Amino acid sequence: MQRLLVMTIIGQDRPGLVDSVAGQVAEHGGNWLESRMSRLGGHFAGILRVEVPGENEPALVAGLKKLESRGLTVVVHPDQPKLPVAAARQSVLEIVGQDRPGIVREISHALAGFGVNVEELETECSSAAMSGETLFRAHARLSIPESCDTAQIRQQLERIAADLIVEISLAELPEPQRS
Repeated sequence: MQRLLVMTIIGQDRPGLVDSVAGQVAEHGGNWLESRMSRLGGHFAGILRVEVPGENEPALVAGLKKLESRGLTVVVHPDQPKLPVAAARQSVLEIVGQDRPGIVREISHALAGFGVNVEELETECSSAAMSGETLFRAHARLSIPESCDTAQIRQQLERIAADLIVEISLAELPEPQRS
């Protein structure tokens, strides 16, 4: 029986980190299904999902644990079966503005109040082209319950944007075509 595992990895960035994890997965008959990984600061971090024969799971986990001696921390969790999900609309939220503490907190708090799930979030700070001030940028993929009024969410986000002096755009993604 195949087992699905979700794991997080983090370590000082250097060549070979992904290879060391991929080597363990392959050595134990696993299949690398999906991942999101990135270098942030001097660290490399990621989350991945693999499938492995059930009888090989303990050996895989032990092999991954041995990577700690090379400075890589791996945390493994069993993948949970998907719970029935209420109908939701997929949307994209974009934020751009002068950086200041609290932007992510304010936005995420408002979204949580509406029951919106942040499925993906990418943020960065960079230098503005003309002024050299630090700009904050965020890109998020959201799952908005069908029961939510998108206009109310947009109003709340616009109020926060005015307070934070950032620009916010919220756009619904088109539904995938079914064949």
